[in-house]
Amino acid sequence: MKLIAKFIIQIISNLVAIYAAINLVNGVSFSGGFKDLIIAAGILSLINIFIRPLLKLVFGPIIVITLGLFVFVINALLIKILDIISDPLTIQGYVPLFLASLIVGVVNFLITTSGKAVYKE
Repeated sequence: MKLIAKFIIQIISNLVAIYAAINLVNGVSFSGGFKDLIIAAGILSLINIFIRPLLKLVFGPIIVITLGLFVFVINALLIKILDIISDPLTIQGYVPLFLASLIVGVVNFLITTSGKAVYKE
């Protein structure tokens, strides 16, 4: 049950994060409706579950050398994968990509840490 609750919190967190990035960053647009936004959040959640750990394992030494700053590059790469997979989401350029990944990372951090307080592990 905790696993399902964590996944639902992650989808909601990604939903809020994508919505914030769309509204705050020029160059990030979304042409779909709310259903498409939920689907994009689900896709990003699955990308974070399956691809993020592999990238962190492969680029672990670079993450250590850069004192963790390379994680921002990994986040931007994951958002770019979402941009490629999800048709309604459009990111135009590298600066909006990095700003969107920064916003998504901060929002996910804030929501998941508050979610962990609710569902104490």
